[in-house]
Amino acid sequence: MPLTTDTTNPAAVTEITLSVARRLFAQSSQAFIPNVFAGAETFFSGRHQDYQAIDLKYHDFRHTLQVTMAYVDLIAARQMTDAPPVTPREFELGLAAALFHDSGYLKLRSDHEGTGAKYTWCHVLRSCALAASYLPTLGLTIDEVDVVLGAIRATGSSMIGMRLKFTRKEDHLLSCIVASADYLAQMAASDYPDKLGMLFDEFAEADDFMHMPADRRPFKTAAGLAAGTTEFWQRVVKPKLENDFRGVYRFLGADDGSHPYVDAIEHNLRIITQRAARGAP
Repeated sequence: MPLTTDTTNPAAVTEITLSVARRLFAQSSQAFIPNVFAGAETFFSGRHQDYQAIDLKYHDFRHTLQVTMAYVDLIAARQMTDAPPVTPREFELGLAAALFHDSGYLKLRSDHEGTGAKYTWCHVLRSCALAASYLPTLGLTIDEVDVVLGAIRATGSSMIGMRLKFTRKEDHLLSCIVASADYLAQMAASDYPDKLGMLFDEFAEADDFMHMPADRRPFKTAAGLAAGTTEFWQRVVKPKLENDFRGVYRFLGADDGSHPYVDAIEHNLRIITQRAARGAP
């Protein structure tokens, strides 16, 4: 069920994903799913020989697992409709994209300057590079890697990802689902209001690393970032979900008009607004 899985526990997310896959794709092999989860955890935990553990407080491994769970929720909901079903392999490719979409924040073992937040403005390209080098070891073909990279690029904050050319409409759909999961998961997380300060710190470090002048920085203060969150949802995220990402988030909506992720986001926005009114951080 949406928003109920313990995303602090990689094993729990792996098991629920396997359970959903067994239900949706009864005749498919289940070997890839635990392998891609184990691979992502190896990288993010610092057990890979070339990379340090993720050192960010906002874009941590829990965030990756939250996005992955939202992706699984969206696929599961869509499969229950009259829409053309996603194939087992497409499900696996989207899963790989969700798990590695923020791997570009990881630092090499030789990198001792700051945190991975400095790579904010180029982390999507770094994520693509890591995924392209690693995923073939799990059996992905060149064409399948291209599908995963397209989905990862769609999670970028700019419109660059939406100018990508997709050779198949199925690949475009998968990218829309992964990108929608990224926005929904982070803004619906129960600790989202508490982590906005951490997100600002990541932006500030990235701006410092890029030597961005103060007057060009999109977020001047943590309070300013928090104060603009509702506008960000209304003017940026919702139009992306509806238009750029083809409204796939709606598959999770219930007949009574409720939506687990959107309802949680709006609850978070009320908390953030109330805190701002009190002058609280």
